[in-house]
Amino acid sequence: MNRYPTVAEVTESARRLVSRFPGTGRLRRVGKSRAGRPLLMLSVGHGPRHVLVVARPHPDEPVGGATALALAELVAGGDRRSPATDPDAVTWDIVLCLDPDGAALSEGIETATAGPAPSLASYYRAAFRPVAAEQPEWAPIVGRPLPESRALFDVIDDLRPVLQCSLHNVDAGGTWAQLTRDLPGLAAPFAASAAALGVPVQHGTYDALYWENPAPGIHVLPPPGSTARPAAGSEDIGLSTWCAPQRYGGATAIVEVPLWATAPADDPTPHADPARALRALSGLVREGGRQVTAVFERARGFLPAPEDSPPVRVLEWMAEDLYDLVADSWGPLVRQAEAGPHTDGSPALTTAGIGALEVVARRQPLRAAGLLLRLLHAADAPAAAGLHHELDALFTAWCTDFETSLRLRWVPVPAQVELQARTVVAAAECADTLTRCRAEPGDRPTVS
Repeated sequence: MNRYPTVAEVTESARRLVSRFPGTGRLRRVGKSRAGRPLLMLSVGHGPRHVLVVARPHPDEPVGGATALALAELVAGGDRRSPATDPDAVTWDIVLCLDPDGAALSEGIETATAGPAPSLASYYRAAFRPVAAEQPEWAPIVGRPLPESRALFDVIDDLRPVLQCSLHNVDAGGTWAQLTRDLPGLAAPFAASAAALGVPVQHGTYDALYWENPAPGIHVLPPPGSTARPAAGSEDIGLSTWCAPQRYGGATAIVEVPLWATAPADDPTPHADPARALRALSGLVREGGRQVTAVFERARGFLPAPEDSPPVRVLEWMAEDLYDLVADSWGPLVRQAEAGPHTDGSPALTTAGIGALEVVARRQPLRAAGLLLRLLHAADAPAAAGLHHELDALFTAWCTDFETSLRLRWVPVPAQVELQARTVVAAAECADTLTRCRAEPGDRPTVS
């Protein structure tokens, strides 16, 4: 399939798999969303060790549903080439969509990105990403566990997985994995899979800017006592669902694959003038945010109330301080660049690293503009059409600049799915090997 499946299609495919493999696959409800939508988990296999896979934790990252189905098919078919996919040894438990409410607000994303070369504009016009307090994996950090968060915590406490894999897309860049604990042996198969599928490995990423980086594209969460500066907003990351498996000796792998690959993603050479580039990117995100917010303020009078509209809540959240928060978070990097080559363990300011920050600077205003354009299109106020025309001109220019500056290249959906599935299986092999080594220290197994 050269497009992402919808949540309904993923659910129907899961039901068909259970029918085709009676006794091997089970589908059950593990909770419900804030709006009452079911949270469904497909379990495949009957092994004593569990691998937990979480799809669609962010509704604007659609690859997870397709990857979930690919993994379920692999295990249900009895693939014993790897001990991690042997259904007699390991049970795979797959949450089909962690945020069905958000996915309902991104329901056009599958159509918008169908075809051999979808446009960036079509993606941002359809995508919806909730405020941090309404993202199930992240909400516990800001002190508001959601029903979806509690359901996932309960699943983790019940299954005690050796590995949890959270399936993510990044809008543009390369592929990478964030680990809550090092998984020795993952780097080589991860790099080989990316190379075979023509996807760059991201050298440096905003999401793990201060995490340990033992290999290209592999980032490991610093220990709790580390003095490493965390990324803005992640100071209490230990409260997230990502870290919950640690209670039972398990690990989490957050596996990111790009919708669009960027030219600088895998370029580890030092950036020619990082301080100047960072100041320009800070200005870019602030100015783009200011322009979107100006249109939003003029439209407030005829938009839905925030309590009635998740998109309006997102726009308010972003307008309040998000653009400045992103720009301000790069202040230490500017000072580092001005001080000269880093020698204190700070992240290297490479061409790839600056390119990753450029993606963040460009996407923040685009996310807001895409949401606001949808609201303006649906509004029947006399001023809505004029504001829509004004914002659409900005939005179109920003998309063009994004595509041109970073030389974006669409990554076909099958390649995204294959890369993510291979990485998850490789991570499961590593985690399973560690678990068996600890259980049987005198009999060290090998991974085929």
